[in-house]
Amino acid sequence: MTRWWLAAGLLALAAMAWLLRPDVERDRPLSVPPPVSAADMAALNALVLYDLDGRRQALDQWRGRVLVLNFWATWCAPCREEMPILSDLAEHYRGRVQFVGIAADSAEKVRVFARTMPVSYALLAGGEEAIEPTKPLGNLPLAVPFTIVLDHAGQPRAAALGRVSRAALVELLDQL
Repeated sequence: MTRWWLAAGLLALAAMAWLLRPDVERDRPLSVPPPVSAADMAALNALVLYDLDGRRQALDQWRGRVLVLNFWATWCAPCREEMPILSDLAEHYRGRVQFVGIAADSAEKVRVFARTMPVSYALLAGGEEAIEPTKPLGNLPLAVPFTIVLDHAGQPRAAALGRVSRAALVELLDQL
């Protein structure tokens, strides 16, 4: 039995070492999301979440603007890794593009988290159910991080499941 645990441990270490190699690209390129029905887009736009002060915020308040929605969670390491990138891009595109982080956590957990990792874009909390409207947009496993870019008309232009590629996001936002 001890040999089995030793073998399993060594296999796990080898897999982790392979995944953490510096030459492995961890950032996900943006892809074109699947066609989405008007009802599915209405469900996304109808989301009402809570800001860090506990006030209700509707996503449709940003209608008419290019919108980068990043679905994340406080416990998610790849989410935390991409936040400085998104924060930097939110500053760069301020006035042209609205970035919004939607947490699958309570407002209190997000408030505590934001004290340790401040960002320059809006953070909203909606619990795990806030991720549900992303399923028709290509987030079939309902996982985080998941980023979706909506154009001025509110139509999905690109999505990424996993840590988003900065270069791909810049390329797209420069076109919009």
